Formats: sequence, structure tokens, C-alpha cells
Amino acid sequence: MLKTYTYPEYAYVQSEEQRAGSIKRHPVVIIGAGPIGLTQALDLASRGVPSVILDDNNTVSIGSRAVCYAKRPLEIWDRLGVGQEFAEKGVQWKVGKVFFRDDLTYSFDLLPESDHKMPAMINYQQYYLEERLVKSCEESDLVDLRWKHKVLSIEQSSDVAMLTVETPDGIFKLEAQWVIAADGANSDTRRMVGADFTGQFFQDRFLIADVVMKAGFPTERWFWFDPPFHKGQSVLLHKEADDVWRIDFQLGWDADPNEEKKPEKVIPRIQAMLGPDVEFELEWVSVYQFACRRIDQFRHGRVIFSGDAAHQVSPFGARGANTGVQDCDNLSWKLKAVMDGVAPMALLDTYHEERAFAADDNLGNSTRATDFITPKSRTSLRLRNAVLELARTEPFARPLVNSGRLSTPTPYVTSSLNTPDSDVFEGKMFPGTNCADAPIQKGGNDSWLLNQLGNGFALLSFGPAQAVTVAGFTTEVIEVGKDIQDTKGLLAQRYDAKPGTVYLIRPDQHVAARWRAFDAEKVGAALRRCLKLQ
Repeated sequence: MLKTYTYPEYAYVQSEEQRAGSIKRHPVVIIGAGPIGLTQALDLASRGVPSVILDDNNTVSIGSRAVCYAKRPLEIWDRLGVGQEFAEKGVQWKVGKVFFRDDLTYSFDLLPESDHKMPAMINYQQYYLEERLVKSCEESDLVDLRWKHKVLSIEQSSDVAMLTVETPDGIFKLEAQWVIAADGANSDTRRMVGADFTGQFFQDRFLIADVVMKAGFPTERWFWFDPPFHKGQSVLLHKEADDVWRIDFQLGWDADPNEEKKPEKVIPRIQAMLGPDVEFELEWVSVYQFACRRIDQFRHGRVIFSGDAAHQVSPFGARGANTGVQDCDNLSWKLKAVMDGVAPMALLDTYHEERAFAADDNLGNSTRATDFITPKSRTSLRLRNAVLELARTEPFARPLVNSGRLSTPTPYVTSSLNTPDSDVFEGKMFPGTNCADAPIQKGGNDSWLLNQLGNGFALLSFGPAQAVTVAGFTTEVIEVGKDIQDTKGLLAQRYDAKPGTVYLIRPDQHVAARWRAFDAEKVGAALRRCLKLQ
């Protein structure tokens, strides 16, 4: 039981096919009703694809678990109708401060630019987020969410997967054209299909303590190296909703996890940090060891992996759930195109190409952060402490300080779906990059660019352009100055736009190609490339 939250219990319902004793084939079955499985179902539903979610539990995540959600996942959730609500209910923040012993080493701002709809980060307990996603799934006619359904085995053929499922009413079978495994870091599905999950386990342990208190700390991320209240180790502090504060204590590899979770061990640690006069209550405590690893292939036949089932990183940098949400965004439009028969299987294989590339980027960032936070030798400890000392006064040293590089999207710079630039551009909106948002007006009303892009291919043009059709896909044309107004000039600035500039935007709001003038043949070629039709 938590002091600030009561867990819902969702009802097990016997399915129609189970009652009938028949085997039904479903377009998509998703294993796991965590943030990633729920998001995947909603994204598929937004594109007209029905899915069944199977979960062996009947409630949301135990404990606050993931709490930091970044700007890009919030934009994805906003497209699915819940991002604005998350941003309003979560604790918004963008400033982080790093301390070495008693002294502030430096601070950083994750979003120094103004005029973005979504904040740089929010802190929002995972159980709140999941409960809202469950509600959206229950409201959708295209999502069939089934609790207390445990997948026991998967057998595959060339065109279907057969799942054996255990329920309170017994065992039954169902078929799926596609299975999406979103069943977490300890995924049973990986074992069922014989997928390799390789990487590095780190020999260190950390204590998470969620604490209820009214404190005067600002809504910032504070990270200490070797503080006086926890000598020789690191500590992280940030605020969640409901006056809950997340505190992470580095414990060291020799710490006994069972002992360290006991209140008589946890409370003195927190009291030493906060001071004797601060009153607090423990909300949730956990001790964890973490790994940086990923699956060998994101697709094994008819089974596709996403989220922690596909990749696992350390918690420093909030790259776990944030990365998983971007997996969903990448997968859904490709899966629909293949299921509709308008794109070849090669398009679906680019899910692995792009998201494994992103996973490797996240693993690299996560490993480097862990190595800096937990030095493994006297020499590396001296080097780290020297960097922290220098960072107080020397700007060159500050980029070397690594308390966890906070989650940002990985541009698909090497993707085979990109059409390379043939014209000269400046700025960050190169092919493979997720679109930057900007304030606009439409029909005299204030709005945002990302809210206009929809779920299909779009041409964002700064001059006349025409719709182009390839294999059943017709590009929507959004002409700046005609369909939308660049009220502050920030759209042109962020997209390095000149009169006539055109961007081809993918259904997941990533740039596929860009030119300085509209050319229907070039757009068609880029569209075919983006669908793996050439």
C-alpha cells in the first residue's frame, strides 16, 4: 500500500473465443500492459489497426518505477490524446544541478529555447501514467485489453503465431498475424523464441526511496558526487507529483539488498541528507542492480520486441521508458503498411535498423554515465574528481561531467529510408531527425506544428506544392502562409526555410527528405525510398 495512491484492480473477463472453444486469429497481439504495450496499442489504434493486449497481472506497476518522461515521448503521447494531460499533471522541470561534496559544480538547462508545446521533462509516477493509458485503451473500440492472461508458449509458422494462454478459467489458444513483445526486461517471450539478450551487468547497487514530504527544494534534478551525508557515493534527488520525492542512493556492490530496504536502514540515510528537523514518510523502497544490453534482432519471425524487452539501460538519463515509447512510434506505421500490403517486409525490417541504432546510442550514453558515476579504479576515481573540481570554474570541463545524459531522441542519420540532401541546408532538421515543434496559427487559432502533421506522410512546404501519391499513400500538403501561419517566424527558423523549401515528413513525424523547391518526381522517389519500394 502507498500513502498517496490506491492501486486499481482490473477485472478478468473471459473472452468470446474462449467461451466458444474456438481459435481466433487476431491482426496484432501485444504481450504486456505496461507503458510500452499500452502506448503501442493506442498508436496502432490511431492508424486503424486493432490489437489484443495480454497481461498476466490485473493492476498497474507496483511502485513509482519510471518517473522521468522527456519531451519527445510527450509529443508522441500528445498525438495519441494524453500528452497534454501528462504535462499538466506531472512536475515539469528543465534545470539540473551537479554538486561535488558541498559545492555546486555546474547547472544545465535541457530546453533553453522558448515556444515548445511540451516541456523538456516531467516527473510523473508510472502508475498514474499507466492508469491513464489503460483508460484510453478501454475507451478505444480497436483495443481489447485482457487481464490475467499469461502467455505460456508461442509457436510460429511463416504467416501466423499460435499463442497458448493461461487464464483463471484454464488454458486456451489464439492466433496472431503479428505478436509485439512488450513484457519488460525479464521478458518470457525472449526465452520462448530463443532470442539473445547480450550486454553488460554493472556490479553496483542503488537504493530508490520515494519519500512523502513538503520540502523547499526547487523542482530541479539535483545530483551529488561524494556528498558529506553519503561519503564516497552518489545521490540523486528530484520531485514527483503529490509531494513525493525520489531519492537514489548509490550503495556499492557489497551492500545486502534485503538489509538495505529495511526502514531502520533507509530512514537514517534520508535523515542525514535532509537534516534532523525535516519530517517525511517512506512511500516506496527498492534496491536494484542494472545492466546495459539489447536483443540481437528486434524481429524474430512474427514476434517483434519493443521497450525493455528489446533493450535495457541504467536509470541514469531516463532512457528506458522514453526509448520504448519511441519504439512504438517507429513500429506502428511500418507494421500497418506491411499488413495492408502496400509495402514489402523490408520496410518492417527497418524497425530493427533504426531502433537498434537508437538502442546502441542509448547503451553507449548509459554506459559512459555509469562509468563516471561509479569509477572502478583509483585512477578513474582521481580523474573523475579532477573533472568535477575543474568544472566549478572551467567551462571546458563541464561537458565531461556525466551524471546521466538526459534522454533525447536519436536521429536516424544512417537510415536507408532517408533521401540524402541534394541542396544546402543549415540547422538540425536533417533527414532521419524527428520534427521540431513550433507555434503556428491555423484558421486564426493558435496551434502547434506537430498537431497538424497527423498520422500519414506530409509535405511541409514554404511555397506552392502538390500532393504526391505512391502505392496508396497520398501526401498531405501543409503550405506555410496558406494552410498555416508562421506567426513568430520560428517555423522558418527551425527548418532553415527559404521561399520554396519543402520537407517530406514520415508518419512518425521524422524528416524523410528536404529540398529547396518542390519537384513531384523527387518527392515520389523519396516516398518510394521511404516505403522500401525501390
